[in-house]
Amino acid sequence: MTVEALANSRLIVWNPSEARRLYNNGFYGKPLGIPKPREDFEAPLVLDPIEGLYLLEKGVIQIVSGPDRTEMTLDELRETTLAILERLDMKYAVYRNLRERGYVVTPGIKYGCDFAVYEHGPGVDHAPFIVQVKSSGDGLTAPEIVEAGRLATTVRKTFLIALVDGEDIRFLSFKWWKP
Repeated sequence: MTVEALANSRLIVWNPSEARRLYNNGFYGKPLGIPKPREDFEAPLVLDPIEGLYLLEKGVIQIVSGPDRTEMTLDELRETTLAILERLDMKYAVYRNLRERGYVVTPGIKYGCDFAVYEHGPGVDHAPFIVQVKSSGDGLTAPEIVEAGRLATTVRKTFLIALVDGEDIRFLSFKWWKP
């Protein structure tokens, strides 16, 4: 399946049937101009760079760029993505960990975090988790814990902080408790 890398680090699947197949087999990407997609959409698909890295690593897609449609390697895509995404290696490790556990992982920007995590997929269920990625060496302050609890309560989700230490990833969850 061919994906085109645009100058602004966007990844596009132009062919609607390939876009549908990718979306319907794992909820990858977001159909262009369709806020709540169904199985039968007819639109290109925009992939998040982290999704692109994962799918390229798994051999599901090939990425081409430029007017000559040169094929990009995993390292080239990683370098391009590093320029626009902080802590890429940690975020990618968490994304891959969650995907390989069977979760559907989408960008969490609308929740003010790194990822929204679904058990089945957007439009099928609500995301029970939102995830913020941190290095295990980063401190965790009391205001951050309160913010996590408030955000989780406001959006009715469990807030997870993914602590990354090399290959080791630990998840901390925050919920409000009322005695």
